[in-house]
Amino acid sequence: MTSPVSPTSTTPSPHPRLDAVPAYKQGRSAPAGASKLSSNESPHPPLPSVVAAIADRLGSIHRYPQMTAPEIIGRLAERYGVAPDLVTVGAGSVELAAQLIHATAGEGDEVMFAWRSFEAYPSLVRVAGATPVMVPLDREHRHDLDAMLAAITDRTRLIFVCNPNNPTGTVVGPEELERFVDAVPRDVLVVIDEAYVHFDDSAYFGPATTATDPGRGAGLELFRRYPHVAVLHTFSKAYGLAGLRIGYAIAPVAIAAAQRKVAVPFGVTDLAQAAAVASLDAQHELALRIAEVTAQRDRLQRILVDAGWPAVASRANFVWVPAGERSVELDELLHTGGVVARTFPGEGVRISAGSAEDVDRVAATLRAVPVIDQIPDTAAVREEATA
Repeated sequence: MTSPVSPTSTTPSPHPRLDAVPAYKQGRSAPAGASKLSSNESPHPPLPSVVAAIADRLGSIHRYPQMTAPEIIGRLAERYGVAPDLVTVGAGSVELAAQLIHATAGEGDEVMFAWRSFEAYPSLVRVAGATPVMVPLDREHRHDLDAMLAAITDRTRLIFVCNPNNPTGTVVGPEELERFVDAVPRDVLVVIDEAYVHFDDSAYFGPATTATDPGRGAGLELFRRYPHVAVLHTFSKAYGLAGLRIGYAIAPVAIAAAQRKVAVPFGVTDLAQAAAVASLDAQHELALRIAEVTAQRDRLQRILVDAGWPAVASRANFVWVPAGERSVELDELLHTGGVVARTFPGEGVRISAGSAEDVDRVAATLRAVPVIDQIPDTAAVREEATA
């Protein structure tokens, strides 16, 4: 008979690599009556057709969803003219980003991205046991692609290019993005994260506009021409399905197969799949909503600039204010006016483009204080600190 294990003073402990992983913090909730502009959510309620599609599936929620998501994957494959086995789904683009990291990188490997960019990237990389390589944005709050190329090593396995970038709203143009992709070794996966692509009205709904505004590099076009490109999209933002969690990736066949191996089984619910299909059938209605959001985004940016805050022109559904050491001051000011934003102390404040009423509230709040004389150039401050 085996003797019982002697009690000791030790207890189970988490893996040491998690010591460097902060818990992801959701955008701050807003009190009743306030404008919640901290999470880049759609200000519009679900479309009636989407609600009806969800309601039709409620009677079968005692059954597991179809893990292969054949209906939505088939629709997406047809929409983009790709084979279904190149399309994978996940609980939002963040879960797909995690899949891609686990599929390509591990202990001793590196995953690169611009910084600041999507705040989950560093944690996702560390959870996978890999090393995050964070390359500072340039002075215009855009990806510094030359610096990223210079940072590639023989340990680099994956590079994220968030385009439009979260939280700055800036984009990488077609020619510069293609030059970058072409220069990256073919054994390094380039993931073009287009979670906010639908709000880039100058590039998503038409060709490049002018010589000074070349538009945004399109991930799917590069995917078709290069063997080491994958693309992420989500239904959370423009489609207004943030509460149901569904996104999709289009990736090379071997990478997509590996994603399915590391994905959480049954991670995308049947309700989410039905809502996504219904959303694809409502493109015209959604386009009208997107136009409203981008109009309020541009209005929000003008209001901030007129009030003396250095808001960056955005191609996403939010506006970035690189306020540096005055970021907390701006956050508190907005909060007194009933506006809840997303603040990165010492760097900037990201304000989602809400409804016209939300933007009115921002305007009224900023009118109540004097115009700011000068905000430090945070990029210059960063350079001095690292010199």
